[in-house]
Amino acid sequence: MADTAFFRIEDGIFIGQDPARSPWFPDACHGGPVLMLIARGLESVVDDKQLVRVTVTFQRPVPMGGLYLESHVERSGRASASAKSTLRDSKGRICVTGDGLFIGTGDFGEFPTPAIVGPVFAESHRLPFPASRSVHGLPYFGNFIEVAFPPGQSGELGPGTMWMHTPPLLAGEEPTRFQIACPIADCGNGIGKNANFDVASFVNPDVTIALHRLPRSRWLASQAISHWQPNGIGLSQATLFDEDGPIGSALQTLIVRPANN
Repeated sequence: MADTAFFRIEDGIFIGQDPARSPWFPDACHGGPVLMLIARGLESVVDDKQLVRVTVTFQRPVPMGGLYLESHVERSGRASASAKSTLRDSKGRICVTGDGLFIGTGDFGEFPTPAIVGPVFAESHRLPFPASRSVHGLPYFGNFIEVAFPPGQSGELGPGTMWMHTPPLLAGEEPTRFQIACPIADCGNGIGKNANFDVASFVNPDVTIALHRLPRSRWLASQAISHWQPNGIGLSQATLFDEDGPIGSALQTLIVRPANN
């Protein structure tokens, strides 16, 4: 895997690099690195509680160059807090808004919780990213990540499971554990896709990631299924795992259209 980071930062401005590029548009970012950037902004303004949920809405395609990140606390309480991050382009237009929920943590003892059997990383096999080429043909997100599949899977259409290891957000900066989960959270529509790029586009205008536990490994898995309707609306639902078990869920609303429509 190339050790190139998703973004570089110059004078407070974030600039997307090849790994951050979308498969759909040559000059726009993939949602995963953008979600990671939003999480970084949210965590920068709340440092006494754990980030547990982020909801991002994409107002317009996020350009590869010249992104300004603004973050602020909206409410701070004893048990929880909320914050907001906004990404603007070089013209000052809002591209993405992100809302974050934080919860205070402590040692409260063990509570009953259901056992969920997930994929086993040690049993998985490495393969290239299922969509090795983007629509535009330029290097993009999928060319810079490592993936692995459970036995019997290799990225076929329909519900699926895939492990993923991604580059850092910024070179020389260790991503937080919540940030590590962001790229795979935005990939459920691709992991559980119902058609290939040449048949349909299935862009997500939003994504929500909610974690009940922070990941303890860099390799993370998504077990995803997508529902596409004839009216052009879809929904991708994913359960997220680290090597020790389930960590949370991801949800994406989808705009489903015939290819080149």
